[in-house]
Amino acid sequence: MKQIDLLLQARWIITVNSNNDVLEDHCLAIDNGIIVNILPAQQALQQYQAASHHTLDEHALIPGLINSHTHAAMNLFRGLADDLPLMEWLQSHIWPAEQAHTNQNFVRTGSKLAIAEMLRSGTTCFNDMYFFADETAKVASKMGIRACLGLIVLDFPTVWANDADEYITKGLQLHDQLRNNPLLTTAFAPHAPYTVSDAPLQKILTLSEELDIPVHMHVHETADEVNSAVDATGIRPLQRLEKLGALTPKLISVHMTQLNDEEIENIAAQGSHVIHCPESNQKLASGLCPVQKLIDAGVNVALGTDGAASNNDLDMLGEMRSAALLGKITSMDAQAVNATTALRMATINGAKALGLDTITGSLEIGKAADITAINLNTIETQPLYDPVSQIVYAAGREQVTDVWVAGKQKLKDRQLIHLDEKELLAEVKIWQQQISATE
Repeated sequence: MKQIDLLLQARWIITVNSNNDVLEDHCLAIDNGIIVNILPAQQALQQYQAASHHTLDEHALIPGLINSHTHAAMNLFRGLADDLPLMEWLQSHIWPAEQAHTNQNFVRTGSKLAIAEMLRSGTTCFNDMYFFADETAKVASKMGIRACLGLIVLDFPTVWANDADEYITKGLQLHDQLRNNPLLTTAFAPHAPYTVSDAPLQKILTLSEELDIPVHMHVHETADEVNSAVDATGIRPLQRLEKLGALTPKLISVHMTQLNDEEIENIAAQGSHVIHCPESNQKLASGLCPVQKLIDAGVNVALGTDGAASNNDLDMLGEMRSAALLGKITSMDAQAVNATTALRMATINGAKALGLDTITGSLEIGKAADITAINLNTIETQPLYDPVSQIVYAAGREQVTDVWVAGKQKLKDRQLIHLDEKELLAEVKIWQQQISATE
């Protein structure tokens, strides 16, 4: 019998491979953090002797969920300014609060809180955009989650940098520091077309090609954003980005609620990616992303929560359900954004957008063992006819029992490993009191 590190035996293995195979009574054989085999349980028990063997007879194993757009440290602003439109929310509440409170300690605690929430929700990888990304990188590395750190860029000064050149310089330094980290990658993160001018965008695009890393940006988030750009420049933000040469397979455009048919065709032709944030878009009344139209055109559409300040959670299971339901009403088609599509948006599509699809995003031989176990034998998810549909339309994040990242267990029986939850909650309480005192 071959010696391996880990054998996971489950009622269902939902692979999210190219055939969307759902395997019953199979095992994942894992060694050195990699899936080395997927085979029927009886065969696995005859072929492998594992240092650790988990039998999950009531569970589905899915690829670890990928949150393709968030602002992790903003977890400390959860619920701070609810029920407001985007620009009022940003300009009158969030930006002043950031100016008053955001520092290294804030980002450290906020990132820890966000990562704890994500792991408990089955997320094993997130794509971040926030200040002090070096602090988020340290926390992510310590907690053992996979992450793409945003090298944020703005035209104006903030607590992180004074001008676009300083943002870019700091970003490049962080990219160099993380170059050999197996779990952490980077992406340039110019905030939005309305906060980053042409010159820094052109510099970012050149560096993105040289370093072969993505460009992660809010684009066409609201009608006001598009109308203001047209009033100021005579063209829509996407037209401007196209003129700059930004529409490439490296572009990750977030929100995209304001799209016409010509823009959809152009995005598809250029191979750019779209990140859909259904719950944040609804909460801020930003608009509706035409997800099914994008998919039909051949665009890779992934899924993100946005930050907890505008969602107000980092629950990718909830996001899948919202994406599926909203996709149907947006297109007036009950078959639009079906359960399988929603799951792919939350896994392999996110990996593809981040350039990580050869590493994670599906349960296949040779890929990292980034795995989430969901208990489907509960009142809320019985009777069960289709495990994929049940996960998307009925399961809740409280049914996530176990999580592995690169073969290392991070959540066991709903308990986070290597994290003192009481200590974290005490830290968060201190920040809540400080922030409340200035509101």
